Amino acid sequence: MIYQCYSGQPDIRFLWNPNLKESPILNLANDLKTKLKAAFNLEDFRPGQFDIMNAVLTGKDALAVLPTGGGKSLCYQLPAVFLNKLVIVVSPLIALMKDQVAALEKRGIPAGALYSGQSEDQKREVFAKINKGGSFILYLSPERVQKEGFQKWIMQRPIGLFAVDEAHCVSQWGHDFRAEYAELKILKTLRPDVPVLALTASATPTVLDDVAKNLNLVKPQRLVHGFYRSNLYYQVENCEDENEKYAWLLQSIKQFPEGRVLVYCGTRKVTEEVAAFLQSRFEKVNCYHAGMGTKDRTRIQEAYVGGDLRILVATNAFGMGIDQPDVRLVVHFQMPGNIDSLYQEMGRAGRDGAASTCLMLYSKKDKGLQSFFIQSSEADQEIKKLRWRNLDALVSYSEGGECRHAEILTYYKDAQRLKKCGHCDSCDPSSQRKVLYTAAVPGFAVRSAVKTASPKKHKFVVNDELTPDQQIIFKALKDWRKTKANELDVPAFVIFGDKTLRELARKTPVTTGELGNIYGIGESKIEKFGKELVDLITGY
Repeated sequence: MIYQCYSGQPDIRFLWNPNLKESPILNLANDLKTKLKAAFNLEDFRPGQFDIMNAVLTGKDALAVLPTGGGKSLCYQLPAVFLNKLVIVVSPLIALMKDQVAALEKRGIPAGALYSGQSEDQKREVFAKINKGGSFILYLSPERVQKEGFQKWIMQRPIGLFAVDEAHCVSQWGHDFRAEYAELKILKTLRPDVPVLALTASATPTVLDDVAKNLNLVKPQRLVHGFYRSNLYYQVENCEDENEKYAWLLQSIKQFPEGRVLVYCGTRKVTEEVAAFLQSRFEKVNCYHAGMGTKDRTRIQEAYVGGDLRILVATNAFGMGIDQPDVRLVVHFQMPGNIDSLYQEMGRAGRDGAASTCLMLYSKKDKGLQSFFIQSSEADQEIKKLRWRNLDALVSYSEGGECRHAEILTYYKDAQRLKKCGHCDSCDPSSQRKVLYTAAVPGFAVRSAVKTASPKKHKFVVNDELTPDQQIIFKALKDWRKTKANELDVPAFVIFGDKTLRELARKTPVTTGELGNIYGIGESKIEKFGKELVDLITGY
């Protein structure tokens, strides 16, 4: 393989050699695999990793989406070794920086981090190592990029790559927007010659558009891979009250006595209540939320990482940068605000590749909580509207009956698509990995009122029994929805949820005006789909 480094350009570009029988891309893959084995003792790439590295090693900007456990860090670590140059990684978490630096140094790969709390001697030591030349992976916070002295410094350095981790934080449409991330566009202004790799574990096409714009990326390649997690069993249960949720939660932990358990809650208060409930029944249980002191959060996180805790109840404040391989069960006791958050948090499960279960307990009350969060937000109206749409999409996903893995892959526009996964509650409802419902929680009381969950329907739709004729219309509506979803390349739940289709089948509206009285159908959907729905229903 022949490479050429252009003057003033730190990237590698290919020159075609007609004497070579193999293509430049194949040769690059072989060369990278050699380095991969030597530096990381890995035999091959995970899905999407080579495509991402191929983009940045040929000098292109890239937007890369690899889910939790997909191996994002290798996509900037291996290029540093391969190029034998400095790679700068922007990361929001000091703990993650420290962990990755320690892991790299164990492998003999030069690395360091700059963060608040370091002494001047520690910082000087990092710069001294960089000044030796060769490969070096430097981690730093987004705030440090804004410092004038640092900006002058990077103007003088031979840099191979800028990597922006957790890149969804750049976008106001994302689920974790951070103002300091929005200023990272300065990297492309200062060094337009250096490719930028924006990495995140989950981002919709809308968020990726915003990331590219806010980072000033130049014709970035979009590389979305790895959302399919074949070892995870997805399950959603609609619950009428808290007692039913506690019954599901208790049974889920009993079904998974080995490995770690994560339970996500929407508020600090509920986090503490759920933790107290579990502490009375199991050992090695604690909770984690942003209202706790720094020392307590650090102590609990270290206990979880070290294995002194098996069950952790937490808000969304816990999780970013956490990489524990043996999480066998993730339970969402309350529905999060959007599918991005749900997917990221479910992704904590089964990172060792072993079979694991992800259970979401959904109730109408949860939608009310997320609605309150949106209403009380100080965000502008355009962002609030998007958050409402995201919440409605998650509600429809929760109430839907299509393959859950297939819907997720379509939602994120993953390069891989499925019709049926065979391991979710829609495709395999009799799976041994599915959490089973138990009717009672002995001795449990919600707000001092003892009330036992009754053995009843597990889905809201049971209240919507349909006549045989209505079942025919419902089936026709589901077929229409699937066809329309394939045509538009969107998940079925983005068109309509099952609850909407059942109500259409039951009420059989015959004019577009009557559609406005149906659950889940607003003006925009009447405009898009109204005539087709009316024609289909009147045809029966």
